[in-house]
Amino acid sequence: MTIRPNTSLLARFRTLLAGTFLLLAILTPPTAFAEEETPTPIAEVEGITQFEAMLAKAEEFVAAGDDAEWSDFVTEDADTAWGLISGLAGSEDSAIVDGETVGVGEYVTGKLNGASAEVNKAIYDNVWSNADALTPWLTHNIWVLIAAFLVFIMHLGFATLESGLCQKKNTVNILFKNCWIISVGILLYFLWGFNAHYPGWDNGFFPIGSSASYGANELLTHATNLYHSSYTWWTDFIFQAMFAATAATIVSGAVAERAKLSSFLIFSAILVGFAYPWVGSWHWGSGFLANLKEPFYDFAGSTVVHAFGGFAALACVLVLGPRRGKYTKNGIKPILGHSMPLAAIGAFLLFLGWFGFNGGSVLAAEPHLVSLVFVTTALAAVGGALGAMLIAWIVTKKPDLSMALNGFLAGLVGITAGADAISPTMSILVGLIAGAIVVFSVIMLDKLKIDDPVGAISVHGTCGIWGTLAVAFFGGANLASQVIGIAAVCGFAFVFSLVVFGIIKVAIGVRVEEEEEVQGLDVAEHGVPAYGAESAEM
Repeated sequence: MTIRPNTSLLARFRTLLAGTFLLLAILTPPTAFAEEETPTPIAEVEGITQFEAMLAKAEEFVAAGDDAEWSDFVTEDADTAWGLISGLAGSEDSAIVDGETVGVGEYVTGKLNGASAEVNKAIYDNVWSNADALTPWLTHNIWVLIAAFLVFIMHLGFATLESGLCQKKNTVNILFKNCWIISVGILLYFLWGFNAHYPGWDNGFFPIGSSASYGANELLTHATNLYHSSYTWWTDFIFQAMFAATAATIVSGAVAERAKLSSFLIFSAILVGFAYPWVGSWHWGSGFLANLKEPFYDFAGSTVVHAFGGFAALACVLVLGPRRGKYTKNGIKPILGHSMPLAAIGAFLLFLGWFGFNGGSVLAAEPHLVSLVFVTTALAAVGGALGAMLIAWIVTKKPDLSMALNGFLAGLVGITAGADAISPTMSILVGLIAGAIVVFSVIMLDKLKIDDPVGAISVHGTCGIWGTLAVAFFGGANLASQVIGIAAVCGFAFVFSLVVFGIIKVAIGVRVEEEEEVQGLDVAEHGVPAYGAESAEM
């Protein structure tokens, strides 16, 4: 029997199918089916012809000599001219140049860098310096510079705090190390670190650095808002350079009073010059931590700066061993610092400098955010001090000044990762918890016979981890990403330092002789006591 097709059913199916395609056509955005637009030739980009004519006129102005008037060559006023230049330089559009597709912004900045130093200077003096955009930008730039100066003061704070918490027979040695750290830190950051720290990559792991210097023909792209909306290249460099040396000052305190000077100098140069920019690039240089599905969040460096230094210090202390006489068969023998006033001055200098450390990390003089960061920083610091005072008093039965001072620093380290994201009220809690943590951490390390004369591992390492986690608890960051960042940075710092300091130990040794340690490193390694001849006998 022959089965005839149901023509009525087929007709209905065709109608339904046609209706479905029609509905899809209506609901689908036009761009889904549109062919990718072909970039236009660079000459057809709006403003390019005017820009190139202006550049040519600037060259004519320079060729005309010192008596030439800018307005005789370039007719646009400063605001119009700079608006044209900055608008094109910041463009993300693409265009065809010599048969290849390039970014319009890349093309324009290339033209500016390709012009002579004299042309760059002429446009800088006659256009940028007279444009209205300079005034607010100048305010931002000055604030970041002031912040850099405040962070520099922190190095004096580290030096005095470390000196005060150690024996006076080692004061010169401590001060010398701090002089070395800031000097070699800035120099190596200039020669290699800055461009390694900020390579501008995606999903990168190992950066290739280079000198921070640039040519005079690159003035416009480095010293105006073409570089950044808030600061120049050199402002960026000096602010970040102040951060770079911090990691080694943390290690300096932890290995104080028994580390061989030459070994520490070699290690600190490697740590500050290479390891810190390398790790920092993972986060602040658009490396893999910045490219997690939920990016790692560390505003000013609870982990990237402080925990990095803390775990580097832990590795070095394990290689070095404790000070002689600290751990005996009868228990722990306290080795007291020689000047609590000096230690207190150092702690308060660090507190002051932290306003630049955190406030400057806003990277602009933005009124609301800078003031918020100042407040969260201060509240966390005092919360940390109160937390440490209370817990130390309960545990040790004494009001411990050294714990109170480290409580300030614990709160400051704790809020550094989320100073812009955590509310003022919650910042108090972050500080209180950090203050409690630092007390228990110091006690625990002593029980494990890990000798840290100034509590640097606890303040920066332990509280750095807490601060980074606190952003997830109170500031909206992703907990998994925070844990990944902590593990990557702290793990790298510990392993790198364990290997490098271990190699130095095998090669030249890392610890002074017992006689030198007893005599004091001031006389043994420097030949001069800190406070006069009588201190040589201490």
